[in-house]
Amino acid sequence: MIFKSFVPFMTALMILASLAHAGQADVMNVDVQISADGTYRFDVTVQHADTGWDHYADAFEIVSPKGDVLGTRVLLHPHETEQPFTRSLSGVNIPEDVKDVDVRAHDKVHGVGGKVVRVGLPGR
Repeated sequence: MIFKSFVPFMTALMILASLAHAGQADVMNVDVQISADGTYRFDVTVQHADTGWDHYADAFEIVSPKGDVLGTRVLLHPHETEQPFTRSLSGVNIPEDVKDVDVRAHDKVHGVGGKVVRVGLPGR
């Protein structure tokens, strides 16, 4: 009888442990370039211990110092075998008065968190 309740309990603990192990998504590096049309392109390197479809880095955001989200790149699948990985976001319009931005990552379990990188904008 104890064994019947022990198996689901242990299974739940193993799932929780794997989610906790993946942790939050970290931005490791950002390269930013200004385009001819005045918008910006961000090449962002993210690291996260993706464990599959239930827990993976699913986005990164470009955020003004005031906290306004200026651009979001949605990541549509886990990158379990590609860590860290780099993806780009182009065409980001940034108000003239903004001189630098924060780049933060998001994962399906923890939301926004982990290491944030602040970058200065070229031409400003």
